[in-house]
Amino acid sequence: MFGLEQKPKEKFAFDLEVELTKSPAKAKEIFHKIQTRTEELKKLLRDGQSQDDFDQYGILLHGYASLQRVLKKVSNPKQGKKNG
Repeated sequence: MFGLEQKPKEKFAFDLEVELTKSPAKAKEIFHKIQTRTEELKKLLRDGQSQDDFDQYGILLHGYASLQRVLKKVSNPKQGKKNG
């Protein structure tokens, strides 16, 4: 009444989430690429870089870690509901 009624909301999903749920093989491929790049970044950080490069590599490393968590959540929806 008067526009105050509650409308059922659809579950929000990011474009990447929708795409990866449709093709789990692509999710595994992306996960593998991220693991490889993460290992390379860690190696570069251990070898020692200039301060600017060190900061940039650290930011990239955090981004890759976040993307890995998203991929795990998308690939295991039951586990994502427990944690989130």
